[in-house]
Amino acid sequence: MKYSRVQAPWKSRVQRADATALLGMQTPGAWLLVGYYIAANVLVTFTSMDGVRSLAPIVAALVASAAGMIGLIVIPGDPLPHRAAAAMMALVPVNCALVLPVLSIPIENSLQTSFLGPLTLICAFLCVRGRTAFALGGLALMIASCMIWSSATGQGATYGLSLSAINAGPVLMATFFAITLRPLARSIFDLRAQNTARVAAEAAAAAVLEERDAQLNRLDDLARPMLERIAGGGAFTEEEALTCRLLEAQLRDTLRAPGLSDQTVGRAARSARCRGVEVVLLDDKGSDDLDAARRATFVAEIADRLDDVGSGLVTIRILPPHRERLATMLVSDASGVKRTEFGRDGHAVVDAQ
Repeated sequence: MKYSRVQAPWKSRVQRADATALLGMQTPGAWLLVGYYIAANVLVTFTSMDGVRSLAPIVAALVASAAGMIGLIVIPGDPLPHRAAAAMMALVPVNCALVLPVLSIPIENSLQTSFLGPLTLICAFLCVRGRTAFALGGLALMIASCMIWSSATGQGATYGLSLSAINAGPVLMATFFAITLRPLARSIFDLRAQNTARVAAEAAAAAVLEERDAQLNRLDDLARPMLERIAGGGAFTEEEALTCRLLEAQLRDTLRAPGLSDQTVGRAARSARCRGVEVVLLDDKGSDDLDAARRATFVAEIADRLDDVGSGLVTIRILPPHRERLATMLVSDASGVKRTEFGRDGHAVVDAQ
């Protein structure tokens, strides 16, 4: 039996670039705090059940508030999507409608109103997630629900107001946060993105300069002795003329087939040309995504097959990206034309006359 590995929510590879990141809401610590708060809320609820007429609505309210707090951490998007924000706002009157009717009149234990705490937390963090209007709407629904309940039970609307209005403080502070610090959070992440782009551009420019210097040094090592010989004048020997032709072909290969500019292939191509074989190397960039192992296999097979050619014309072409085959090799000699294709694993797969 195979078991799939489930990734923990806080180990998401892509971190949201919003105010929640600055507050650490995308870290294991945030999950620990939410779990602790849910556990504490459950403990307080079940140790203050004096006079409660039904358990099921209490449990449903606990589950709903826990889902809302977890959703504030899990649901992506900045600001929070409208549907999610509306659902969390709706939790407030729903939980009030579940819990308040089953409490004793008057309330025997003041801790029985602790269910308003998670609802206040949800409203406060709706502000953090960029949905201040939904948060204020949830606060208004909480106060209205408590006042309607207290009026309907003969305790007076002011009693319901006194139970719920105290929760306006955290929500109003979160509103202040949303107005002042959320724009700052966006600026911080914008600056971070700009800095990352600048560093990447500088690294790319440095890589280009480093590659250019390496190519210049390589060209200097290859061509300078022959250029000095040409500048010195005088007739060329056959050996010097052959060296010129081989150097010209090597430089041409470097420009036309960078994917085959490997020392192993270069040695084999030079040896073949010394035997009188005409070697043409072409690169249409289909090997740029090869890993080191497949590239090593590919160049080794190319070199081995070049070493086996004694005469004629050899054309090796790396095909364009996204082709089924990686490359082709055509050998034309007195016996005919032989075509070899190479698979994406670097091995030769087809030999045909």
